[in-house]
Amino acid sequence: MEPFQMIGKDVPRNDARAKATGTAAYADDLKLPGMLHGRILRSPLAHARILHIDTSRAEALTGVRCVITGQDIPQVKYGNWRLFPDTQDEYALAVDKVRFIGDEVAAVAAVDKDTAQEALELIDVEYEELPGLFDVESAMAGDAVPIHDHCRNNTSVNRKIAYGDVEKGFAESDYVREDTFRVHAVSHAYLEPCSALAQLDLDGRITLWTSTQVPYIVQCLLASTLEMRENDVRVIKPYVGGGFGGKMELRTWEFCAAFMAKRTGRPVKFTLNREEEFLAGRRRHPMTIHSKVGFKKDGALVAKDLKITLDGGAYNAMGPTATFLCGNFGAMLYRYPNYAFYGRHVYTNKPPASAMRGFGAPQSLYASEIQMNMAAEALGIDPVDIRLKNAQKSGDKIPDVATISSCGFTESIQEVARMSDWKKKRASLGPGRGIGIGCYSFISGGVFNWFNTQYPFSAAEVRAFSDGTVHLLTMASDIGQGSDTALKQILAEELGLRMEDIRITSADTAMTPQADLGSWGSRVTLMAGNAVVDAARKIKERLFGALSARYNLNVIYEMECREGRVQPKGRPDRGMSFGEAVAMVQKASRGEPLVARGSYTPRDKGLVTPAFGFGAQVAEVEVDRQTGLVEVKKMWTAHDCGTVINPKGVEGQLAGSIQMGLGYALSEQFVMEEGRTLNTNFLDYKMPTALDMPPGEVVHVETYEPEGPMGAKECGEGLASPTAPAISDAVYHATGYRCKDLPITPEKILEGMNAGGKKKS
Repeated sequence: MEPFQMIGKDVPRNDARAKATGTAAYADDLKLPGMLHGRILRSPLAHARILHIDTSRAEALTGVRCVITGQDIPQVKYGNWRLFPDTQDEYALAVDKVRFIGDEVAAVAAVDKDTAQEALELIDVEYEELPGLFDVESAMAGDAVPIHDHCRNNTSVNRKIAYGDVEKGFAESDYVREDTFRVHAVSHAYLEPCSALAQLDLDGRITLWTSTQVPYIVQCLLASTLEMRENDVRVIKPYVGGGFGGKMELRTWEFCAAFMAKRTGRPVKFTLNREEEFLAGRRRHPMTIHSKVGFKKDGALVAKDLKITLDGGAYNAMGPTATFLCGNFGAMLYRYPNYAFYGRHVYTNKPPASAMRGFGAPQSLYASEIQMNMAAEALGIDPVDIRLKNAQKSGDKIPDVATISSCGFTESIQEVARMSDWKKKRASLGPGRGIGIGCYSFISGGVFNWFNTQYPFSAAEVRAFSDGTVHLLTMASDIGQGSDTALKQILAEELGLRMEDIRITSADTAMTPQADLGSWGSRVTLMAGNAVVDAARKIKERLFGALSARYNLNVIYEMECREGRVQPKGRPDRGMSFGEAVAMVQKASRGEPLVARGSYTPRDKGLVTPAFGFGAQVAEVEVDRQTGLVEVKKMWTAHDCGTVINPKGVEGQLAGSIQMGLGYALSEQFVMEEGRTLNTNFLDYKMPTALDMPPGEVVHVETYEPEGPMGAKECGEGLASPTAPAISDAVYHATGYRCKDLPITPEKILEGMNAGGKKKS
């Protein structure tokens, strides 16, 4: 393969200058003449029937232009899993009941924020309080009050996977262990609070500017809830200050902004404050994980039986996907000849859990990786060696789940062991010092069309011009991960152009091709990238045909676009500039624009994903044995993301994943009391900052993924998973305390040490 010209280069981010200079406009920066400000009234109760709402005093307040409740709006339930209507369980505003503290009850639009807030305090709501169910055990009890009337035992989704013969596998195992793990809810903690601005045009159409990861999904669901046609709703994604899965659904404030803009004829904007984000925002699923695994004496895995109960909170949100995926991830990384999974998604009267970076993998893989370390110790095998023995390889098949294509997992394990000097440190670190390992695998987008769209999973349009420039249009959403830059690099590589020759327009449902399912599941580089390649190759086909005719070239010449020229390989004298070639094509077609559409929908390469990323991570920690305080001294990471499109961009993604994993392992948690979130600010919610980040080393284990553009696959989410188990294992190595219920707090460490120190697993 010839060396790439643009791929693999440290290209500056497309949005870097705008963000560095403060000119990037986020949703809350946008203002329109006559704009009204919206606020949402939230439930103070975790579970209650709404008996009566009196909005008269709020409506009479000077400056208030609109007040709405669930009785004023089309009572259309919605949710992202359109393929299964019974999973759609939310109204934009509560109609019959409230189901968590913070549930949306009414909305106000007024001439300024203060008036809107004052109006909220004038709304009187009469409730009939119902028993609150705050854990899955209470919710599933036979006498539990149903949170949703249609749902028996408050269990909304069941998911099973089974292959091989698990019971026979355990009978043939030399070593079997069973463990129960509890993992907790954490916040996405994006720095930009959610914001949406809606405007009604003279033709009765709605334009919505919103901080979202999924403009197409918002367009479809908003149109449904407004009872409008899809293309009478336009959704534009401005700059987004982080999402991590927390902005991938239609949310109440988006609906209210649009509905109230229709009702008042004036633009309406809602922006949440930080307290609202913590109180009512989506969060990572808490899970109770029961895992039974069997091994041979030499460390070979024989069987696994995995049971996971997800605490979904008050609504499904993206819980069905999380239930589906955590079972798939339980079968990943290692070869399990016999495997069974049973997952349940359970409603409780807490804020809804939903998609969050890793999407089921950090929870499922925490249990898998800790058990792997426990089994290694019990069998007298090094944790690195037991992983190498069982590591998945290219060509491995997981029945009804996946077929592994490109796979650099073994090399990743070997690289982190080498970089960290694993063997020496594992044997020689002194008291209070420890080193641990964790590994991961993750999807490059999914193949399952749960949104039930008729459009391709990703699409792109490329317009070529005679001045040597091109315009790329895509609905793919850059939410800070750098997808605009990566897609431009892919297009520049394919057409032999410079980055400055390419203009990009993205994430505008009225301007960019339908459709793209959004930024989640590490799908954008592979899926949108493939759509860009498809469009670019159609452009090249037109250019190559015109050039061949112009010079009467023999077909034995292979054509190329390179360094701004279109030419036969080895015959630059028979080529011309890219712009000249475009002009020639247009003249030959009577001025018709040179435009090509590309698309990508994954083939069924298994049930889950076109490709998997892999990786391994080692953490070194120091634990103060007097206070239990953990300091992460260094992280070593090796990962396989196929061809690296932009090395600095990839390393930025890895750093972000480590930051999230660090908080998940050691410090972040919601403090809850009877369904109420008590720590609703960044002072009390202990998220790691830049000053808490440990130094680290990274190795990119390059493979070539045949399904990916230029051989690329996921890099942004997988590494949210191994940090917590690596740190947990390092803490055990340092103290003898093995954490089965995250986070690993100083109190738990001290209690664990006092209970017996370094005990056998």
